[in-house]
Amino acid sequence: MSAQEAHLKERARLTTLAALASIGMAVSLAVLKAWAAWETGSVAMLGSLADSALDILASGATLYAVRLSAEPADFEHGFGHGKAEALAALFQAGIVTASAFAIGVRALMSFGHSAEPQHPELGVGVSLVALVATISLVLYQRYIVRKTGSIAIQADHVHYSSDIFLNGSVIVALALDSWLGLRGADPVFGIGIALWLLWHGREVAGHAVAQLMDKEWPIDKRERFVAVASQHPELKGIHDMRTRTSGSKDFVQFHVWVSPDMTVVQAHRVMDEIEAALMREFPGTEVLIHPDPEGHTDMEMGYVPSIAVEHQD
Repeated sequence: MSAQEAHLKERARLTTLAALASIGMAVSLAVLKAWAAWETGSVAMLGSLADSALDILASGATLYAVRLSAEPADFEHGFGHGKAEALAALFQAGIVTASAFAIGVRALMSFGHSAEPQHPELGVGVSLVALVATISLVLYQRYIVRKTGSIAIQADHVHYSSDIFLNGSVIVALALDSWLGLRGADPVFGIGIALWLLWHGREVAGHAVAQLMDKEWPIDKRERFVAVASQHPELKGIHDMRTRTSGSKDFVQFHVWVSPDMTVVQAHRVMDEIEAALMREFPGTEVLIHPDPEGHTDMEMGYVPSIAVEHQD
């Protein structure tokens, strides 16, 4: 097994574990919150329950996406299945937006005639349990995202990060409404949760669309890539570089300038050495290099080079 294959296999294992952890927690909390919402009658708790129920669906889609993304390229998908992760993230954004509207409408209908929540201590206790469990999951997801760069797990991470705010809001809403007598606090926090979810949905959708539209890497990452490639002593320059990300894999294609006196065999050796150096620094990246004689450019290609860096001897 090559180093790249080992990297992709380990990534698939980690992302699958993260998705399974999300599903397990979402199911447990949904059951707990359903009981608490029934007992308390809290709109904020109902909103928290709706979010946990949708978490099950969203995390299920994430699990399917990360497993599909790990599948190797085939005859019909020559670049692999990586964009399944972006599609799952976009799906998450859709269901989060739908839940935000439902919670907002329910909260608006509660203004002026909301009953005092029953057993507020129960709602607070359940929300504290959910808060601790969510913080633990978010920390684990952060570790997985740092190790794998998965956009699907990142979407789940952002989603569950918003749940920390959501569960905290439920606690405050129940305390204000039941113990301090501030009627209307519960639906106000319900609206706040709905607005938070809308913002969250927009953020997740933005990341997903950027990947589906083959957005270029961030400038600092491209500059680091070029810096590694430019260390080869026989490389004269880099031009016409394009980058994109698809799930677990990054794709880079670029042209390099080499001495016009090089033979095909010599130029091929230089390309192999550059690619090997890049693989060490950017594992899981598919690199396509086209050699050009020094000074040559393909103006007919019709796009502006993203980065052009001369090799310094």
